[in-house]
Amino acid sequence: MKQYSEMTRQELEAEKIELYSRYESYKSQGLKLNIARGLPSAEQIEISMPLVDILSQHDDYVDENGADCRNYGGLQGISSARKLFGEYMGVSEDEIIIAGSSSLTLMYDFLSRAMLKGVLGSGKPWGEYEKIKFICPVPGYDRHFAMCEFLGIEMINVPMLADGPDMDMVEKIVAEDESVKGMWITPKFSNPMGAVISDEKTDRLASMKTAAEDFRIFWDDAYEVHYIYKDVPLKNLLKACKEAGHPDRAYMFGSTSKITIPGDGVCFFAASEANIQFTLRQLKAQAISWDKVNMLRQVRFLKDMDTIHAIMGKHAELLRPKFDAILGVLERELRGRGAGDWTRPDGGYFVMFIAEKGCAARIVELCSDMGVLTTDAGATHPYHKDPDDAFIRLAPSYAKVGDIVKAGEIISIAARTATVEKYLKESI
Repeated sequence: MKQYSEMTRQELEAEKIELYSRYESYKSQGLKLNIARGLPSAEQIEISMPLVDILSQHDDYVDENGADCRNYGGLQGISSARKLFGEYMGVSEDEIIIAGSSSLTLMYDFLSRAMLKGVLGSGKPWGEYEKIKFICPVPGYDRHFAMCEFLGIEMINVPMLADGPDMDMVEKIVAEDESVKGMWITPKFSNPMGAVISDEKTDRLASMKTAAEDFRIFWDDAYEVHYIYKDVPLKNLLKACKEAGHPDRAYMFGSTSKITIPGDGVCFFAASEANIQFTLRQLKAQAISWDKVNMLRQVRFLKDMDTIHAIMGKHAELLRPKFDAILGVLERELRGRGAGDWTRPDGGYFVMFIAEKGCAARIVELCSDMGVLTTDAGATHPYHKDPDDAFIRLAPSYAKVGDIVKAGEIISIAARTATVEKYLKESI
């Protein structure tokens, strides 16, 4: 198959006519297909519906230490939840706080408190510096970027590779600039690349020299057990930081949002004991307790790590045909044409489509015309500015397989059309 970059203008014009015909055909169908966000499907949510009334099967609301979960208190979370999710995060019961349902809310709280009051070891609150900066691996998660933008934190792009961020760049930046106070990273099946950080890069993050003594790694471990094709082990950041002599560097976050019921799970923060105690002192000004009844529900439903892995196996069985569908269509329609490439993740919720430079915004526009909603071009980068105009996040988890196939065909038509238009314009 001849690549578009090798075609003559006459061949490109003929290809454009054929593609526009397919474009008009889909446009006339009035489709409304959404692959913009990584929502679990109704079938996935159904897996965990027994937890809704699981407490009715018991005659009490008391945790293993005799605390009544219906009442106030227990700001660190009930003991059984700290044990279970401590094991999940690879930390001790004393190195974790169990909170409400949203890890994003928890991350925002930590970031905003750092701006107001600083972190353990801060010379002063971050907000009192003339400028604060965060390293943002890209492509990355738009909601991480939104927090920084809202709080006035300047973001520095570094490339996110298949095995984690470009560490040569990261190490240089943090060593030279005291205003760089932290970085984001989704270490496993990352949003949206599906990347898994290597042990070697985890060790480098833990041991690197930073100009800021109060530097923090916001480690958003959202997809720790969310495999689709195969699981991949992840080195524990907190352990690596302890071994490197920087035990307070790691801020690790997780939740059960895509394990049980979105919006009705629990979230957790794992860190050194010193960080946990520092945080609890701050939290006393904010809250009296979290929803401990829900913590109890989660623990009685999830029980142990074996049960969690069994549940996630059911999720993988539902997700695999959808990822097979989108990856299969892209392979059939685009392979060898030079109209883009895409990731083939082992887990997570996303496929990252990498268009030819300068084509992403046009692809999103064409997809919208044909009835497919994707994430906006640029959403994978801070300030919605992708300098290559190349990255588009695809989320096939929520739609039906048949709709995913249609969406994949439409994305492929859009990618081919945008690429042909690009080369025609360049040939003038």
